[in-house]
Amino acid sequence: MLHPPSCSGDEKCKQASTWQLILLYFSLFLTTIGSGGIRPCVAAFGADQFNHAGANMEAKKRTFFNLYFFCLRLATGIALIVVVYVQENVGWGWGLNIPTITMLISIIIFVFGYSLYIKSEPKGSPLTRLAQVVVAAIKKRKVDGPIDAKLLYEDKELDASISTTGLLRHTDKIRCLDRAAIVMEGDKTDTGKPNPWRLSTVHRVEELKSLIHITPIWAVGIFFIATASNIGTFAILQARTMDRRLGHLKIPPATMSIFLDISTILTLAFYDRIFVPIARRITGRPSGITSLQRMIIGVVISMLCYVVAALAEIKRKSVAKEYGLLDKPKAVIPVSVFWVAPQYIVYGMAEAFLSVGQMEFLYDQAPESMRSIAVALYWLAIAIGDYVSSGIVALVNKCSKNHGDWLQDNINRGKLDYYWWLMTGLEFLNLIYLIICAKFYTYKRLEMLVPEISSNAVTDERDDGYTELRDGNEHRSQEGKGK
Repeated sequence: MLHPPSCSGDEKCKQASTWQLILLYFSLFLTTIGSGGIRPCVAAFGADQFNHAGANMEAKKRTFFNLYFFCLRLATGIALIVVVYVQENVGWGWGLNIPTITMLISIIIFVFGYSLYIKSEPKGSPLTRLAQVVVAAIKKRKVDGPIDAKLLYEDKELDASISTTGLLRHTDKIRCLDRAAIVMEGDKTDTGKPNPWRLSTVHRVEELKSLIHITPIWAVGIFFIATASNIGTFAILQARTMDRRLGHLKIPPATMSIFLDISTILTLAFYDRIFVPIARRITGRPSGITSLQRMIIGVVISMLCYVVAALAEIKRKSVAKEYGLLDKPKAVIPVSVFWVAPQYIVYGMAEAFLSVGQMEFLYDQAPESMRSIAVALYWLAIAIGDYVSSGIVALVNKCSKNHGDWLQDNINRGKLDYYWWLMTGLEFLNLIYLIICAKFYTYKRLEMLVPEISSNAVTDERDDGYTELRDGNEHRSQEGKGK
C-alpha cells in the first residue's frame, strides 16, 4: 500500500501511484526539515557545553569542533560500508531502516542525558532584534550621529540575558547603524523602558554589525563548495570506466569516497594531536593558529586537490587513447580505479582545515545569542555552493560547446582535466579574496561582565578597557587602568 509491489527478473515493474509519490516526497521533506534543525543546533549546543562550563573547560572547546567533524566523517564512512552493502544485498527497506533506528537510539540517549547538559534559557528571537535595529536606524536616518560614542544608548540590565560572556563594544565601522542607539524624544515609554523599534542598545547594534562583518569570510565557504562539490560526482563517472577489481571484489564507484572520510579523520587527529602542539610552541597561541589561518591553509590544499584531479584524468585518458578506447565510453580502461583516490584524500585534508576552521570562526565571532544562526550559515554556504556549482557546470557546457565539450557524456572524449584546471584558477581567486578579508577583518571586542579570565586567555593590557575575542582567545584589559 505504501509502495509499489516488488518485481524481479524481466517482469515489468508497476509504477508508483500519486499517493505513494506524495508520501515519498513528504518523507524526504521531513528529513530535510529535521536535518536543517539538528545540524546547526548540535554544533552550537555542543560548543556551549564548554563555553559556559567555566575557564577550565573552555580550553577544550576548540577540540570539540575537530571531534564534531571527526564523528561526522566516521559516521559517513560506516554508512558507505554497512548501509550501502545492506541496500545492495538486502534491500532499500532495511537500508533506510538502519539510519532510522540509529536516530531513534540517539534521541533516547539524548533524553536520558538531558539533565546533565548546560542549557541556555530562551532569550527571544535574535532576528527580531536585528530587525528592530534596522527599523530604528532607518527612522533616524536624517539624524546626525554623536561625535562621542559614549553618548549612545547602553543598558546592561536589558542586555544581561543576551550577553552572559560580555557586552559587545562599540566599533567605528558601519556608523549608519549607530543611529539606532541615539536617544531622542519619544524613544522611551513612561516607565523609562526603551521602545525597541525606536531605540536599540549599543550591544544590539553591534550584534548586527558582527553578522555583517563575518559575511565576507562566510562567502569563502560558498566558493569552496562551488569548486569542490563535483569532486565526488565526476570521480564516480571516472571510476565507472576504470578497473575496479580488488582481488575477487568489484568496488562500487560511490564507495571510493571512503578515502575522503578516512583522510578527514586522520587529518583531524594529526591536527589536534601533533600540529596544534607544535604550532603553539611557535606562535604562543593556545589554539596554535587562528581560524582564519587554518582556512587559508585549507584553500591552498584544495587547489592542490584540483591539480591532482586534473593529473588523474590526464592519466586515465592517456591509457584510454593507448588502448583505442576513446570512443567506447562503456568500456573498462585498464587503469586502476585507485588513481582517483588521491583527489579524495587531498580533498579530505582541505576539508579538515577549511571547513572546521570556518565553523570555529563563525561560532567564535558571532554574537553570543546568535551562534546557532552562525553555524546554520555554514550549512547554508554548502547549499548555496552546490547551486553555484551547478551554474558553473552549465556555463562551462555552454561556453565549451563549440570547443570540444569539456563535460560531454563520453568523458573519454571530454576535457574534464580542463575543468579541474579552471577550478584551480577559481580557487586561487578565492585564496586571494580570503587573504584580503583576513587582512582587514576586525575581531569582536567584549566588555567582560565577570572578572574571570579563561585558562586559554592571552592577557593584553590596553588603556580603553575591553576584551578582544580573537578566535576564542581573550585579549583583555582592565577598564580605567592607569587612570
